Formats: sequence, C-alpha cells, structure tokens
Amino acid sequence: MTTNNDITLRPAMTFAILKICHFILLSLAFLVLAWYSSPYFVFFSLAVLGFAWYRLLWIRSNRYHIGMETIQTSRGIFFKRTDELELYRIKDYIITRPLGLQLLGLMNVILKSTDSETPVLQFTGIPRTDLIETIRDRVQEARRHNNIYELN
Repeated sequence: MTTNNDITLRPAMTFAILKICHFILLSLAFLVLAWYSSPYFVFFSLAVLGFAWYRLLWIRSNRYHIGMETIQTSRGIFFKRTDELELYRIKDYIITRPLGLQLLGLMNVILKSTDSETPVLQFTGIPRTDLIETIRDRVQEARRHNNIYELN
C-alpha cells in the first residue's frame, strides 16, 4: 500500500559506480596484462568485470521505503530480503558524508533503534536532502499515535 506521503529511496547510480570503480580498474589492469603477457588474462578481466556488474546491480537493488508508521528496507537480486522497522522505535539519527559522497552530493543516514532484529538501519549513498527532519517528524507522530512516551 502506497500513499502520497510515502518516500522511496535507493542508492544513487554515482554512488554505485564509486563503489565498483576499483573493480573496473582491476579489470583494465588484467587487460593490460593480457596485451603484454598472455591472452588468458582476458578471462580474469571478464570475470572481474562480471563481478563489478553484479555488485552494481546489488547496490542499486537496495530500496528504502519510508511510510507514516514504518520503514521498509529491501535488498537482493536473486533472493530478496525485506525488513520492517516501526518508526516509534527509532532513537537516534546520524548523517555521515565522507569526502567522496560530499563531492557527489550524497549522504549516508544511520538510524539507531530499540528493535532487536534491526538495532541499526543504514541508508547508503542517498541524495542529500532534509530526510532526517521528515523522519524525525514522522517518528514523533508515530509515538503520539501509539501513546509511546520515552523515559530516561
């Protein structure tokens, strides 16, 4: 069920390419070795390139769906896994922006919760937005709706 207020995110393509660029460079190195040494290195190059393609698809298959009551995360290409976290369980929000992500206008968001199955939920490589403010508002609304009061 999707409503107008739901938010669906996934890692940016630039983030996925940044994560696989070392595999592409390794594949090019094997091609250079194939040119100068032995043509059998082409097979290594193709294998590394195939793994890079799989990794790109796996990173891009991650989905983060933020509803009014829950956050659903799904990942996987051949075997899908979907986790659900109640918004009222979220306790802390952390935004990290390493240099590479800053240059691309992206961010990582880490949510800490009291859920035993998902104590830490991480959104990686998403576009930089005011997502934390939206999540914070939805967490407060979910707590009010479920009559949840935090005691320290």
